[in-house]
Amino acid sequence: MRAKVRPYGLELLAVGLIGAIALRGRVGGAFGSPRAQEWVTVFVAIVVQAMPFVVLGTLLSAAIAVLVPERFFARALPARPALAVPVAGIAGLALPGCECASVPVAGALMRRGVTPAAALAFLLAAPAINPVVLAATAVAFPGEPMMVVARLVASLATSVAMGWLWLRLGRGDWLRTPHREPVSGSRAVAYFATVRQDAADAAGFLVLGAAAAACLNVLVPQQWLHVLAGRAVLAVVALAGLAVLLSICSEADAFVAASLSQFSLTARLAFLVVGPMVDLKLFAMQVGAFGRRFAIRFAPATFAVGVTLAVATAGALL
Repeated sequence: MRAKVRPYGLELLAVGLIGAIALRGRVGGAFGSPRAQEWVTVFVAIVVQAMPFVVLGTLLSAAIAVLVPERFFARALPARPALAVPVAGIAGLALPGCECASVPVAGALMRRGVTPAAALAFLLAAPAINPVVLAATAVAFPGEPMMVVARLVASLATSVAMGWLWLRLGRGDWLRTPHREPVSGSRAVAYFATVRQDAADAAGFLVLGAAAAACLNVLVPQQWLHVLAGRAVLAVVALAGLAVLLSICSEADAFVAASLSQFSLTARLAFLVVGPMVDLKLFAMQVGAFGRRFAIRFAPATFAVGVTLAVATAGALL
């Protein structure tokens, strides 16, 4: 049987770049206005700053997914579920990767007998508090070192709180343990296939997020943003909701948040806490991996807990 040809993000990106070069004479005039040039400047600045962290994150997450034995995680966690939850959350500090990679790892933990509450705490924590994300946050907010600490504290607290909440209120019939087909080929083949797929996904969402952030900064009237930013509660909810819609990779979201300088640090912290835990692509992945009954309960609860703890953390640290 002939295999179907499926386009990939990197190939489409290459075709788009070739087309842009070929048509640069025709489209160049479209970017002649000051506003268009400002949009391009903001867009390029976000992408150029964030891309090294996206690449580093995909290389490390692929290595973890392919090279680290799944049984390692099950043996490293305490037997008591209530203790396993915070340990799994803290483990996110040592395991770089975006939210796209955390879903299959969490599924692997469940298949190996790890309590679902601990696996879910890891799912939320790993893309939000790993070293690559924290380093990117420090670079994006050079004058605000406490943003790194606040992001770490609020994100870890959210992941542990959700793990304990699931341990207390979660039901087994809401969660479907994911099944994974065996992968053929050597570790090298699996590694480069994982890098290729993660890089294509992360780069695509980064480009979309950077374009949306540039539009917010350039096309939306500044007085509108200032009015929204001046309403504390509305600003926090609005940026948290924006994080859900933009679905930016966690290695790049700090640069988008930093560009939204009209908003308070509290609102931008909510953006950084909610984004890696609740967004459209992650919701779709959770539906596919754990079932719709799980996702429609877990995602809204995570949003509410994340916003609440982000505000509380900002009040204490920022």
